[in-house]
This record gives sequence, structure tokens and C-alpha cells, in this order.
Amino acid sequence: MKILFVIDTYYTNNNGTSISAQRFASELRKRGHEVRILTANDSGENDENLFSLRHFHMPIFQPLMNKHNFNFAKFWGKESLEVIHAAIEWADIVHNFLPFPLEAVAKRYAEKIGKPNTAAAHLQAESLTANIGLHRVAWVNHLFYKIFRKLLFDGVRHVHCPSQFMADEVKSHGFTGKMHPISNGIQPVFIEAGKRHIAGHRTETYDEYKGKILIMMVGRLTREKQQALIIKAVPYSKYADRIQLIFAGRGPMQNSYEKLGQTLPLKPQFVYLKRDALIEMLSQSDLYVHAADMESEAISCIEAFATGLVPVIANSPLSATKQFALDERSLFKAGDAQALARAIDYWLDNTEERLRMEEVYAASAEKYSIDHSIDLFEEMLKEEIEDNEKAQQHIL
Repeated sequence: MKILFVIDTYYTNNNGTSISAQRFASELRKRGHEVRILTANDSGENDENLFSLRHFHMPIFQPLMNKHNFNFAKFWGKESLEVIHAAIEWADIVHNFLPFPLEAVAKRYAEKIGKPNTAAAHLQAESLTANIGLHRVAWVNHLFYKIFRKLLFDGVRHVHCPSQFMADEVKSHGFTGKMHPISNGIQPVFIEAGKRHIAGHRTETYDEYKGKILIMMVGRLTREKQQALIIKAVPYSKYADRIQLIFAGRGPMQNSYEKLGQTLPLKPQFVYLKRDALIEMLSQSDLYVHAADMESEAISCIEAFATGLVPVIANSPLSATKQFALDERSLFKAGDAQALARAIDYWLDNTEERLRMEEVYAASAEKYSIDHSIDLFEEMLKEEIEDNEKAQQHIL
């Protein structure tokens, strides 16, 4: 198949949707498919895998977009429309990743010329409204979902959702079409690292961490990810003087979180790690905490327990991540620092049980392998192609 991915920002390592698009493109190419990307690209580099559009620099909001390493693509004007049309005409099928204007224009043109097209429901409305402090206002979030639906999803027959939670969420806001809950998937190296961990071949602890308890969270440094809650929980733990927090990620809240962490016995470390270094750091850690209020999946949490870490996860009504908890001991009341500290202390108090559950969690991660996800994604694309052929025949 010739598969076109439509996504405003593709080349970034600090955005879960973009990373998912990169991984899916890579894995699909390994299976013999041609995958090209319609995206914003002002680099001037000639990449045969890209249909490149100009960045659209938003007045007033561009500094916020820069903090999130995200850019919209310019979707209007003769030059842009020629690129968009050429990309869609090249493809056998079009997959739109985000409910934004570029994807809406791509979808409409695909429908106009009879090309099969699918969409992805990665973006939670609350992830946007959190930036203006309105993520807990139900009618505002419903309005955003209605905009998403009108822009992209109405009339789409097949929708990729990264979790059953997200499938249920968008259906509750009036989305139609067939929802395909397909994990964004983890790479085999994380599962392999977990097997080494369980076999007792752990990475030797760096000298600077000897005698310390390492607790990690991986994700963008934003309000909704709730790294602040983890910092606030540490003083309530009986192990506070030994806990070393490590936050792997970048984001607009880093300076604020660094200041908040100054009060802890061991100041939190903020790092940005490439894959192999991330696996090595996870392999040295004692616990993984995922405190986010909202998540459509949280692939970073799967990667963590795949390497052999017991996760402690916020039991938030707006987060899919709680689905990964194998029992109540890995959940805590969202937003409650003392509840988080109690959960941390339980696992640190019960070392033998934690070691046993590390093995159980590592085994549970195998069903989230990227290979399995690509199998399901291919099936969705083939189903859309068949349904589109039937629809075109009906029109004729």
C-alpha cells in the first residue's frame, strides 16, 4: 500500500502523537509499504518521504506552540493546496492524525476524489483546555470535541484510538464510525530489557545513585502531567531523605518544577534521554510513577513496566493509563499527594512482593508490542479500502 500520514508536526521527539507517527511509519515500511508524510517542514531539506508545507506561525499563541514543540502547517493558498492534492493523489489511503485544519482539508479532498481515508483520536480536548485552566469545565471540553468532530471525524468510517478508554470517550461525545482500539505499541528493546531485568541482569547502578531510591516519570513537563504532585508527595514518604526523583522530558513547566523541588532532601533531576539511555535509567530505577490527570494512553508507562518496573498510576477519570494497573496497589487517588506517598511506601516496604510483581508487569507488557499494533493497524486500513470500494460502487 501507498499510505499517506497527515500530521502538522512530524519531526519532534517531545510529542506522543508525532512519535507514534514516526514509529508506525518505520514499522510499516519494514513490511513493504510505502509511507509518506504530509507535514509542516521549513528545514529546506529534500526528504523523499515528505510532502512539505510551510509552517503557519500563529499570532499571539506562537510562543506557547514553541514551548510544546508544535507547529501548524499552512493549509491554504495555491502552493499549499497543490502539495496537499499531490500527496493525496499519490496515496492508496490517507490517515489523518489530528483534528486540525490541515487534516480537515486533506480529508475533504480525499472524499472528493474517492480516496479511502481514516483518522486517529489521539488528542483529548482536555489537553488543550488545560492550557487555559478550563480542563475541568465539562461544557468547554464538549465544545472542543464537537469542533474536532465537525472538522475531521464526521463521515470517517474507521478511527484509530490508542486505548479503549479513548474509544469510549469520543463515542460519548457523538463520534460515529468504527472505533479501533490499537495501542501505539512499544519497541522490542523495552521487552528485551525487561527480560534481562527479571533474569537478574540489571544495569549496574551509577555511583551517584548508590544508596538512593530512584523514582522515575517520563513525559512532557506540563501541568496536566502532574509532575508537581510527585514532588509534593515525597515529604510524606518515610523514605523522603533517600528518594531521588528523575523526570525524563522537556516542557514549559520545567523552571517551575525545579523551584518546587528545591525543598526536597534530594533535588529532582530533569533529563532528556534518547531511547537506549532511557532504558538504562529505567533499568536502574526502583519505581515508576505516572501522575498525569489526562492521557489517551501513555506509552511511556508501558515502556517503564515493560523494563521491569512496578508502576504507581493516578486513578483519574480522564486518563487511560489506569488500565495498566494489575491491581489496586498500583493506583492512587488522582491529585492526592498523601495517597501517592502511601502507595510508594507500600511498594518500598514490601520488597519481595515488588520484585515478584516486576516480573508480572514485565510479562503483561508483551501484548502491547509494536508488531501486534501494526497488525491491527494494517487490518483497519484494509477494511477502510474495502468499505470505500463498496461506497464508490454504490455511487456509480
